[in-house]
Formats: sequence, structure tokens, C-alpha cells
Amino acid sequence: MRDLVIVGAGGFARETAAAVSAVNDARPTWRLRGFLDDDPALHGTVRAGAPILGGTDRLADLPEAAVVVCVGSPRDYRARQRIVRRLGLPAGRYATIVHPSAEVGAGSVLGPGTVLLAGVVLTADVTVGAHVAVMPHAVLTHDDRVHDHVTIASGVRLGGGAVLRLGAYVGAGALLREGVTVGEWSLVGMGSVLLRDVPPGEVWAGNPARRLRPVQAPAEPDAEGVPTPAASIEELAVPRVVGS
Repeated sequence: MRDLVIVGAGGFARETAAAVSAVNDARPTWRLRGFLDDDPALHGTVRAGAPILGGTDRLADLPEAAVVVCVGSPRDYRARQRIVRRLGLPAGRYATIVHPSAEVGAGSVLGPGTVLLAGVVLTADVTVGAHVAVMPHAVLTHDDRVHDHVTIASGVRLGGGAVLRLGAYVGAGALLREGVTVGEWSLVGMGSVLLRDVPPGEVWAGNPARRLRPVQAPAEPDAEGVPTPAASIEELAVPRVVGS
């Protein structure tokens, strides 16, 4: 068994801890050491049966532990990317957590740091990037392409060949027509029915979904002040093929 720490202590982090427990029930895999959260008020408390060990600086004391970053909500769904960038860990440090009730079809690929919660289905030849959160009972069908840092909320259905670009957020129960693309950092509201492409950096909602407003521009400067382009999904570091 390998040590594991979960960054964050909110709802998604606790759901991931439950998925880790289910994985271990099926086959002992992870020794969950606890959560890391930078809110000092949480340090020393317990969530979902596991301790909050301290802030992310505690990773220095756990050099062999695998890590999964489980933060983000519709109010700030860029938080996961910010933390991953700040941690600066190699891809090999990140765990990929797949609930044992999830179904990962033949030819499907998951990147490091990605989490599939209970009842998720990837039918066939689905490509999922790094640090992607897929909530319970979402269905991704053939040839879907999900880029890094995307969040797919519970009950989402993606038609075949749909593309979710860097950091997109798809709200609970949304339905996406086959072949549509959701642009970088765009948000599709819960229960929406998306029939056409969404440009980058926009909020769409409704049935059929329509543009509501822009979102904050996603570009973040690197250490030299130059915006860093996202890697293409073919360039994902250390993808893990898990489909049978």
C-alpha cells in the first residue's frame, strides 16, 4: 500500500476519501494519511474519519506520499489548477482515483490526479486529462475528449465526440449533444441542454443553453510574466491507460 494525502478538506475531498475507502475494500491500495488544507482553523480536526494534518507545506514531510488535489466549486473552479501549479510536483506524485463502481471502457485514458467517483461510466475510447474531477453517475460516451482541470458534476451526460477544453465546468445534470465543444474555462449551468459550441470564457445555461455572461479570463502569467499555453491532450504527462 502507498501513502496518500488529499489536498483540500471540502465536499469533493471527502467524497474522494470515501472513494479511496471503497477502493481499499475491493483491493488494499492506499494508506490515507489525511487531508492537507491551508485553513489553519481546520488543522488538527477530523473530516470523513481522517485527520487534517496541516497546510500544503506539510508535503515536505511526506516525500513518498501520493497526492490528489480535490478542491474547486462553481464559485472558483480554477482553484485546482492554481494549487497544482503552486505545488510543482512531478506527474508521478499524483494518484488517479477510480471508484470501484466506475466503468472505464476499452481504449479509455486517464491522466494523473484525476478522480472518477461512484457510478461514472466511460464507454469506449474516452480521453480524460490530468486533475479532472468527474462526479457520481456522469456518463462520457465514445471518443469524448476532456482536457486538464475540467470539472464534470453529477449526472452529466456527454454525447459522443464531445470536447471539454482546459478548465471547463459542466454543472449537474447537464446534457451535451454529440460533437459539441465547451471552450477553455467556460461554465455550462446545471440542467442545461447544450446543442452548440461554447466559446472560451463564457457562462451558458438553459434549455437550449444560451450565453448568459463572460467569466474571468483564464490566462495566468508564468514566472516571467508570459501566459503559458495549455498542453494539447496528446501531450498529457504520464497518461494512464485504465480501460480494459
